[in-house]
Amino acid sequence: MSAGPAVIGLDALGPSGAYRSRTTERVDDVAGRHVADLSLVPSLFVQRAMRALRRAQPPPPERRRAILAAAGALFATGTVGGLTVDEYRHRVARVSGLPISAVRRTTEHLGDYAAQASDASGQARPTGAAADWRAAATPNGGGVWTRRGDVLAVHAPANTPAIHTAWLDAVALGYRVAVRPSRREPFTAHRLVLALREAGLGGDQAVLLPTGHSTAGAVISAADLAIAFGGDQVTRKYGGTAVLSQGPGRSKILIADGEDPARHLDLIVESVADQAGTGCVNATAVFVEGDPLPLAEALADRLGRLRPLPPEHAEATLPVKSLGEARAVDDYLRSAAGGAKGLLGGAGVSADLGDGSASLTPAVFVVEHAGAPQLRVELGFPCVWVAPWRRSDGIGPLSETLVLTAVTEDENLIRELVGEPGIANVYIGPIPTTWTRPGLPHDGYLGEFLMRSKSFARTGK
Repeated sequence: MSAGPAVIGLDALGPSGAYRSRTTERVDDVAGRHVADLSLVPSLFVQRAMRALRRAQPPPPERRRAILAAAGALFATGTVGGLTVDEYRHRVARVSGLPISAVRRTTEHLGDYAAQASDASGQARPTGAAADWRAAATPNGGGVWTRRGDVLAVHAPANTPAIHTAWLDAVALGYRVAVRPSRREPFTAHRLVLALREAGLGGDQAVLLPTGHSTAGAVISAADLAIAFGGDQVTRKYGGTAVLSQGPGRSKILIADGEDPARHLDLIVESVADQAGTGCVNATAVFVEGDPLPLAEALADRLGRLRPLPPEHAEATLPVKSLGEARAVDDYLRSAAGGAKGLLGGAGVSADLGDGSASLTPAVFVVEHAGAPQLRVELGFPCVWVAPWRRSDGIGPLSETLVLTAVTEDENLIRELVGEPGIANVYIGPIPTTWTRPGLPHDGYLGEFLMRSKSFARTGK
């Protein structure tokens, strides 16, 4: 086994600067190699940091805009915390298992998003509310858009660096932010907080608070609002009026009657496998109004061509886990598949890379009906369930969905899909479920959670 990069120390980032704790968490790459030691902060440190955030005042809006733009450029291209951007990308690929090509794209996306965060976050503001109370300060009064709190906590996951765009919106809106990074991939959060500080954001505006499990809840409980990412278990744990839970996306594609599924194979492959299939916007179910088997067979043929490679390989397209984790996915998938027909991956999806890690290769299963329980299964690799759908099945099977791409020209069906509360985003036509751009809502606008409108009136002199 070749030697990996030198082990580095990742400090917590408190209001007064970097903090190196006696208690550390070992960060390993997918092959079990030691790559970093992450400082874990105690509960007292969390309490003091959160009090400092609460006492602080945010910079003026235009200053925040300039800081975010500078930080985005530094994050995407510069040397931050002693790591060049190439070193950062390599480490993220190795510890997260995300292909380095995907890490490269998300690095660029994060940098670009930071420059647009001030405008993007403002898209949620109602047209009847002003962004500044001075604009509403008339005897007749007006609406003003204001924060619901001062301090936001973020419990970040490790599946993709792209999730960190969410809290950039909060910085743009004047929140002070406490990020608890994933202990599996802490590099992105550490780099982004450092980049913001080097661009001029005060230490009392954004902190990095790595913690153990016993202290994790203290970060949320000391904040006004929080964002918690994860699966159903995390969603239940932190669900509540002050917590925005970001769980599975269960994104879907519908190929309606009259459309040739074969013409849309590229669309489906991109939706399922882009970014290694690790995102909540990746399609995990495809519904066909008609016989789903021919499409499923064609999809299995295309996805079956993806090669298992180490995540740092330039041509890698599949996620990588430790060999033990990958085999656990095999076991879970066999159990979850039940009676579904496995066209690809039915015999297992772990491809041993020979160094203690394994690629998760694609899986394609066909289920018998649109209500099959397998259609709720979402895994962090290109795994897709293909099902028949009839108008008599109704919209219900298409619900509980972050993104639904529907290839149809049926105006009545489109109206039903857009009106369904359980479908967060609707794309009509050959638009991949993974498509987005700054300023569009993800699971609603984040500003709907962070901000509120209130009436304001002031008598003039």
